[in-house]
Amino acid sequence: MPLPSNQPSRDIYNVSRLNSEVKAVLSGSFPLLWVEGEISNLARPASGHIYFSLKDAHAQVRCAMFRMRRNKLRFQPENGMQVLVRAQVGLYESRGEFQLGIEHMEPAGEGALRRAYEELKQRLGAEGLFDPAHKKPLPSFPQHIGIITSPVSAAIHDLLTVLQRRFPAASVIIYPIPVQGIDAAAKITEMIQLADRRAECDLLVVTRGGGSLEDLAAFNDEGIARAIYAAQLPIVSAVGHEIDFTIADFVADERAPTPSAAAELISPDQTELQQQLNQLYGRLTTSLNREQSRCQTALQHIKQRLKQQHPSALLEQQQQKTDELARRLAQQYQTQQIQFKERLNHLTARLNVLTPAHRLAQFKLQHANLEKRLHRQIHHQLNRSQQQLSHISQHLHTISPLATLGRGYAIVQQHPSGEVIHHAGAIKPGTQVKARLAEGALLCRVEKIEL
Repeated sequence: MPLPSNQPSRDIYNVSRLNSEVKAVLSGSFPLLWVEGEISNLARPASGHIYFSLKDAHAQVRCAMFRMRRNKLRFQPENGMQVLVRAQVGLYESRGEFQLGIEHMEPAGEGALRRAYEELKQRLGAEGLFDPAHKKPLPSFPQHIGIITSPVSAAIHDLLTVLQRRFPAASVIIYPIPVQGIDAAAKITEMIQLADRRAECDLLVVTRGGGSLEDLAAFNDEGIARAIYAAQLPIVSAVGHEIDFTIADFVADERAPTPSAAAELISPDQTELQQQLNQLYGRLTTSLNREQSRCQTALQHIKQRLKQQHPSALLEQQQQKTDELARRLAQQYQTQQIQFKERLNHLTARLNVLTPAHRLAQFKLQHANLEKRLHRQIHHQLNRSQQQLSHISQHLHTISPLATLGRGYAIVQQHPSGEVIHHAGAIKPGTQVKARLAEGALLCRVEKIEL
């Protein structure tokens, strides 16, 4: 039956489209998550991928870890193992099954250690314990080497074997410690502090063999890190294998990937030293032979000269040369004495110029000159001001109304208001006016107005 024309058409999903969009929604809604649970239903097909369920007491979720990620695992997953995974939430489209795509997996206990390790590393790094500027250089030829490790470990055997081969002249002091266990971190810290206080070695090596993160946990202790940082002796850390990094590695002055590498790092190679000594011996022998030959040639030459000239003549020549040198020395002494006197006089004259009394006399003379100039300037300025005042007075007298009155003119004002009369039509006959003259004034009455 066809739909009515006034209703919108239906958007019909097929299953593939639905699963694809649900997968997109799930992937876009969740970031990478850390999930902890127990492995069950583990499958290992020939493709190299692994599939399993991750469950807790109340629920489970399907998981897939592909071969490239699985190859990076440092342990073999098994059913019943408690693990911590970093996963992407997704959907297996072909079956419409919700699942997690595993990016990383580690034993659950190791995950807690890893988080504690990262937090401590970040905090100590922020405090500057890993700063390269604080690290001390290693001695080139250590005479006494201290090794802090377990005396029954494979690490001490490897380290001593390499030292015996490369540099047997160095003495070795072993400071025994437990390399793992509950009290290991505290004992390692105490031993580092003890060895540093005793200062009987040129450097210290803190070492042990490889192991899991839990096995190396003692060397990720804050106390050990601060003991290494505070130590006065240079310290080399050689803990675990090449891929293992501990907090002790970051704080130490040098880090070696293995105990054997630590031995090579701290010791010179006796074979190379022997080669260098042989080369130096050869160069020294050649130089001595060359010098001996030169001396023999010079001796033969002297013998020939002695045969040609009697020793007494040589003594006379040397005496004459001595007299000549004595004369030149006396002349040089007199010349230098004259030069020193001239320099002394010059310095004395400069000193006299720079003495406070001389400078004070200069300042007094300068003050007197400035005072004279000031008086002349004041007198000159006063004369100019008087002349300007006289000129202004004359000009003012010229334009003054009093000067006009002096020529016979008068100023007529209304009485008693004092208003100046400019036009005859402004007043009426019989009005009293005041005529101001150059000397005195007249009070008058207007009899007649003429326009």
